[in-house]
Amino acid sequence: MSTGASLLLRATELIGHPVVTLDGGDDIAEVKDVVYGTAQAALLGFTLNRRGFWGRRMKQVLAWDHVAALGAHAVMIATAGDLDDNDEALVQEVKGSRQRNVIGSEVFTDRGERLGEVTDVVILVADEPEVAGYEIGGSQVLTPRAGGHVFIPLPETLAVSGEALMVPAAVRDFVCDDLAGFGASVERFREHLRSTG
Repeated sequence: MSTGASLLLRATELIGHPVVTLDGGDDIAEVKDVVYGTAQAALLGFTLNRRGFWGRRMKQVLAWDHVAALGAHAVMIATAGDLDDNDEALVQEVKGSRQRNVIGSEVFTDRGERLGEVTDVVILVADEPEVAGYEIGGSQVLTPRAGGHVFIPLPETLAVSGEALMVPAAVRDFVCDDLAGFGASVERFREHLRSTG
């Protein structure tokens, strides 16, 4: 996948995006849910609805490997054949993700300090998608922006398991209160981890 420039999006903003084919410009589906692999801390793909007022859930899924481009308004695929009803790994992840959805999980530092609760996942869309951070609310220790939410960056690799999410304590120095400046916070945080690791 190649997108040219990178883009930061909340996972929930992708819900309802049309799925459009590059070969014919056909609007063939819309994103129902974002499938987030908790073990890999990565975007795996999407479950889909049929387009239209009476759109129902489709049996087919869209694996991230079949996405040609992702923008602020649409998901692009090469052809309608890129929708897959035989991607057993993605189907199993979808079933499992219902039991370990990261939204609503509590975030703690590795020093035992509770930072808040995940309200959204921030995806960095570049050549490969990655989870760049979390939007969190309900924090008693971080200074929230209007609306009570802040963005915290994540390390380049982070395995997620159980009900609580663990992040390095250093993340407190890289908290951002708006999505526009969050990309720079992620880069600075990861550079800090590389230099101190």
